[in-house]
Formats: sequence, C-alpha cells, structure tokens
Amino acid sequence: MASPRTITIVALSIALGLFFVFMGTIKLTPRLSKDAYSEMKRAYKSYAKALPGLKKIGISSVLLRKVIGSLEVGCGVVLTLVPGRPKDVANFLLLLVMLAVLFFHQLVGDPLKRYAHALVFGILLTCRLLIARQSDDRPEREDSREEQHVNDQEKNKVKQS
Repeated sequence: MASPRTITIVALSIALGLFFVFMGTIKLTPRLSKDAYSEMKRAYKSYAKALPGLKKIGISSVLLRKVIGSLEVGCGVVLTLVPGRPKDVANFLLLLVMLAVLFFHQLVGDPLKRYAHALVFGILLTCRLLIARQSDDRPEREDSREEQHVNDQEKNKVKQS
C-alpha cells in the first residue's frame, strides 16, 4: 500500500497540474472562456503599465501574458504526467510564477479577492515541494536510534556486572 506521503504528493501534483493547465490555457486562448481571456488581457496590460522597465527591454503585455501562460501550461503538464525529479523543477518554477503574480497584483493595488487564488496556490505549491523534498529515510533514522538505545542499555548492563 502506498504511504500517506506518496498519496499526498500524487494528489497535489494532479490537482495543481490540472489547475495550472487550465489557468495557462485561459491566458493563451479565448476558447475556454472569452470573458476570462479578455480579463487576463486587461490585467496584463495594467501590469505592463505599472512596470515601465518591461517595455524598455522589449517585453509587452502580450508577451508577458503568453510567457506566463506557457510556463503554467508546460509546468502543469509536467506536474500531472511526468514522474520523478522534473515535477519538483516544475513546482519550483510555478512557485516563482506565483510570487511574480503576487508582486504584480500588489504593484497595481488589486484588492485581496483578486489575488487570493495566487496566495492559496502558492501555499499549496510550497506544501507539495516541502513534502516531496522530505527525506524517505526518516523512519530508518528512528529505527537506528532505537537500536542505538538498546545497544547502550546492553553496554550499561555489561559494565554493571
């Protein structure tokens, strides 16, 4: 039977992966929701206006939206389908994207309800990454500590005799 840690990682990976595929697709195309797509376009225009340095280096609001949307879709697919270490890399990249999104929302003065999802999913990404990076040998360490304790007790018995 799979450990609770494994079940948690798999569940978080699939849920987060699907969420980011969905959100990234909304940023890239109006096929899923025309209203959400137009709202994303409007939001990224305000982000680009708030950061004039982006325009100076040639990053328009369209390019910014497409890069972030593509990162979300790509990392979401990796989180959902690809096994192993690439999931942790995708998780970390998405965490950086969430931090950037939180920065953008703060920069333009959005209310909390506009960026609460980014906070929640940033926390979930952090939890997934922390759980995934936990050492698998923790129970072995506890076993070795118990063995060490038993050995110490036996040594004490020998010394007392």
